Amino acid sequence: MDNLIEAIKQLKKEKNAIILGHYYQKGEIQDIADYVGDSLALAQWAARTEADIIVMCGVHFMGETAKVLCPDKKVLVPDMAAGCSLADSCPADKFSQFVKEHPGYTVISYVNTTAAVKAVTDVVVTSTNAKQIVESFPKDEKIIFGPDRKLGNYINSITGRNMLLWDGACHVHEEFSVEKIVEIKRQHPDAVVLAHPECKSTVLKLADVVG
Repeated sequence: MDNLIEAIKQLKKEKNAIILGHYYQKGEIQDIADYVGDSLALAQWAARTEADIIVMCGVHFMGETAKVLCPDKKVLVPDMAAGCSLADSCPADKFSQFVKEHPGYTVISYVNTTAAVKAVTDVVVTSTNAKQIVESFPKDEKIIFGPDRKLGNYINSITGRNMLLWDGACHVHEEFSVEKIVEIKRQHPDAVVLAHPECKSTVLKLADVVG
């Protein structure tokens, strides 16, 4: 393993490359990465780097986002089969048709989407700034929000909006259940429950912090 790590470091130096690793990666990948973060942070690092080659250790749309921000750099995704269930739940052709069927709507998309979906989007948001961005529009603004319906429902609930939602979801966040949380809280009554807004509304109601 040590020889492999040294070989990677040498190759990075020769090629003027950097390795960006997502939080979801295995520990050994994070250990050799130059920067570790979520999809937004990695995109921001990519935009600032002076490296000629960016090795994106993440899912496919993260590599696309890096390329959009750094069109003159070579972006490599080690595993082209690395996908995101949320991005996959929003095929660009079907989403484009959905947008065409609702003329006059402002299209807001979550950053976890393909470049093709972003191309028919007016504003790209993160889960952190989605509320702020939505509230920057007039209350009577007609908005399409995609691809995550649960994140969209959450933003609707805290802003009083009635955005038209694309019916997409992340299979990981779908797995969290009220029953499991109640059981864990029974075992650890002082535990704080943190939930991402992509979770079900029933799960969010049990959370101490949503973010």
